[in-house]
Amino acid sequence: MNIMVDIGHPKHVHVFKNMIFNLRDKGHKVKITAKNKEITFRLLDAYNLEYENVGRYKISMVNKAIDIPKINIKLLKIAKTFKPDIFISKGSPYAAQVSRLVRKPHIAFKDTEHANLTDWLTLPFTDTICTPSCFKKKIDSKKHVKFNGYFELAYLHPNYFKPDPSILDELGLNKDDKFIILRFVSWSASHDIGDRGFLNIKDIVGFFERDSRVLITSERRLPSELEKYKITVSPEKIHHLLYFANLYTGESATMATESAILGTPSIFVSTSRRGYTDELESKYDLVYTFSDPKTMQKYALEKALELLKNEDLKNEWRKKRMKMLSEKIDVTKFMTNFIENYPESFYEYKREGKIIT
Repeated sequence: MNIMVDIGHPKHVHVFKNMIFNLRDKGHKVKITAKNKEITFRLLDAYNLEYENVGRYKISMVNKAIDIPKINIKLLKIAKTFKPDIFISKGSPYAAQVSRLVRKPHIAFKDTEHANLTDWLTLPFTDTICTPSCFKKKIDSKKHVKFNGYFELAYLHPNYFKPDPSILDELGLNKDDKFIILRFVSWSASHDIGDRGFLNIKDIVGFFERDSRVLITSERRLPSELEKYKITVSPEKIHHLLYFANLYTGESATMATESAILGTPSIFVSTSRRGYTDELESKYDLVYTFSDPKTMQKYALEKALELLKNEDLKNEWRKKRMKMLSEKIDVTKFMTNFIENYPESFYEYKREGKIIT
């Protein structure tokens, strides 16, 4: 089978990498197309995944709209040469629209409920939409497949991820050092329109550095005085650092979920919520979300202070993590099997009418 995977964000590299390795090991041909957003190409190179560059990520909505036909033309040319049997993405308008042009199915793996503009451009041209069972948005039930997991498990499940303590040496840390990871986003994605997070990032850093080492990962440009806090390790190593951190606090739902899955206490600050972070909070007590624009910064810091006073914090979170892992599936295995056996896998799901577990 010829499988075309479109990647538009660094997270997509992580989500799909093990699936791609599995499919290739099974004898399938996989063509990766990618947009140049932040560290996407660096990650693909780090994992030795060959790809074709279809364009740069654009910030403004006008430029995004202008780029749609340009990227579609590039994808169409690649598709005509590669002749894919199926298109895979995390909800790419380009993959969806080109799949319709060449009359091949498109499977979208999505988990962001408020990506309304992207959904409008993608879902009408998509044959199957796979989401976590905690996904809250109503979508076409005839296309919808639910699975009992989170996409972050596709790369952070113990079957695929082993924490490497040498990451601490790279940053001059030891296992007894207390350190916090802060994440600031750019709010430039189409699904971020109208949303925001922290009011003053300098205050956030000042709050934490009083008794912990602060490490920052940021999409946005930092004030010059905060540059010294930026994480300098290679991007493919960030999850090892999250595993050993005492606390994650930030505006990224993805990184909040990654931290929780790794057993690190996680505080998510954003005016928009996600079904998966809500479930990780309500069912497993691994994440705390603060979304009220008037109080979220204040209450997030109060919760952080409360957590950091707990001397047994990491052990408690490891136990919560193990409970969550025992109840969730190997998402990479699910995606691999679902794609390899499509469309029979879809028909079987519809016959059974149950969440995939």
